[in-house]
Amino acid sequence: MIGLGLIGGSVMRAAAAAGREVFGYNRSMEAVQAATAEGFDATEDLDAALTRAAAGDALIVLAVPVPALAQMLGHIRDLAPQCPLTDVTSVKTCVLDEVRAVGLLDRFVGGHPMAGTAESGWAAGNARLFVGAPWVISVDDHVDPDIWTLVMNLALDCGAVVVPARSDEHDAAAATISHLPHLLAEALAATAGEVPLAFALAAGSFRDGTRVAATAPDLVRAMCEANADQVLPVLDRTLDLLNLARTALAEGSPLTELVDAGHAARVRYDSFRRPEIVTIVVGEDNWREALAAEGRAGGVIRSALPTLDSRG
Repeated sequence: MIGLGLIGGSVMRAAAAAGREVFGYNRSMEAVQAATAEGFDATEDLDAALTRAAAGDALIVLAVPVPALAQMLGHIRDLAPQCPLTDVTSVKTCVLDEVRAVGLLDRFVGGHPMAGTAESGWAAGNARLFVGAPWVISVDDHVDPDIWTLVMNLALDCGAVVVPARSDEHDAAAATISHLPHLLAEALAATAGEVPLAFALAAGSFRDGTRVAATAPDLVRAMCEANADQVLPVLDRTLDLLNLARTALAEGSPLTELVDAGHAARVRYDSFRRPEIVTIVVGEDNWREALAAEGRAGGVIRSALPTLDSRG
C-alpha cells in the first residue's frame, strides 16, 4: 500500500483481515506510527517499501492524491517496474495518462472503490469500509488478464462487488454521482452559511445534502479538477435544470418538470438491481469488451471469475 489515508488504510486493514500479507508506506510518520501501533507493517521509507515489493513481485496499490501521482509513479518505475500495479483514485483517465507517460502501462490496471466518508487519515480507516460497495476495475484495451485477476481478487477479499468499466466511462459516471454532488454540497453549505438563522434551523435535509462538504478541500479540488472534462457537461446540465426551476418560480409556474423528473430518477435508483456476472472467462476472446458491456448494464462480480489458465 502506497498511502495510508482513509482508503489506503482501509484497504490495508481489509486485506490483512482476509489473510493477505500486506505492508505499506506513508510519508507522514504520525500515520506510520499509528499503523504500527495497531500491528500493521508500515514504513516512511518509500525506497525500502518499493525495493521489498520488487523482491516479492507484490501487487502495488497506489492510494495517493492525484497531484502526487507523477512523482510516485517515477519512484515505482525506478525501483519496482515489474510489479503489478493498481490504484484507488477517483478519476481514471488522468491516472491512465500518468501511468502511460512513465512507461508502466503494461503492468497497470486501474481501480476505484466507491466507498468513503468525509473523514481522512489513517485513524478514519475501517476494515469493513468496502463490504458490499462497488469497486470499479478498468477493462481498458491494454489490460493484462493476469493482473486484472489479481486486482479483482483483492477487491473481492476486501468485501466489495467488482464493477468492470472502461476508464472514460467510469469518469463520465463518476462526474454525475460523485464529483457533481461534491460541488453541489459545497454550494449548498456556502449558501446556507450566508443566512444568519440557517444553521440554527438545519436538520436532516441540510445534513444529508452537505455531508460530503466536510471532506478535506484539497481532495475535493483534486478530483474535480482532474475530471474537469467530464464534470463540465453534467454541471451545465444541472445548471440548466436549476435555471428552469428558477424561471418557473419567477413566473409563478409549477415546479413539476424538475421535481417529477428527480423523484422518478431516485425511485429508479432505489429499485436498481445488480445482476451477477458469472459466464465470462478472463482472458478469452473479447473478454474486456464483454465485461465492459456487463458493467454498463449494471452487472457486478461477486465471486472470482474463471481464467483461461483455470479452464485448462
